[in-house]
Amino acid sequence: MARLRRFVSYRRIERPYTRKSKYREKSYIRANPTVKVIRFDMGNKKRSFSYTIDLKSKSDLQIRDNAIESARQTSNRLLETKLGTSNYRMRIKPYPHHILRENPVASGAGADRFSTGMQKAFGKPIGVAAQIKKGQTMMEVSVEEEHVKTAIAALKRASQKLPCSFPIEVKKN
Repeated sequence: MARLRRFVSYRRIERPYTRKSKYREKSYIRANPTVKVIRFDMGNKKRSFSYTIDLKSKSDLQIRDNAIESARQTSNRLLETKLGTSNYRMRIKPYPHHILRENPVASGAGADRFSTGMQKAFGKPIGVAAQIKKGQTMMEVSVEEEHVKTAIAALKRASQKLPCSFPIEVKKN
């Protein structure tokens, strides 16, 4: 299987020229890639907590679904081991809707039979990403007062897996 392309080429937000339609002739994208994020809501969903800690974006960008899943796993693992599943609630706010495409370009032997250059350069879907605006909440963790430091540490771990800097904001409910 081919390696994942570096995300620098997809980081900038552009208006998506992708269309999924139930009518085949109106649809530009033939197949929808699966989203790699397993869960968007973790921990105790029924209980209300006194503090909410948010991870907010400093700039407009796109974040690939595998980066979101990696951030979710690292922060959730820390919260589960330190607090247990009943003492927190973590939610991932954005959903990765934007379909990323790639126009494959071959080099080497046999490249003339494979590559079309910029003719028919719409590209094949290779993954999905979430488009995030400046100041938008990426993740939020709700905890009680004694667990705020653990939640901040978990969100710091998550922010290290994401492509831009994310300040952490603590709010009392």
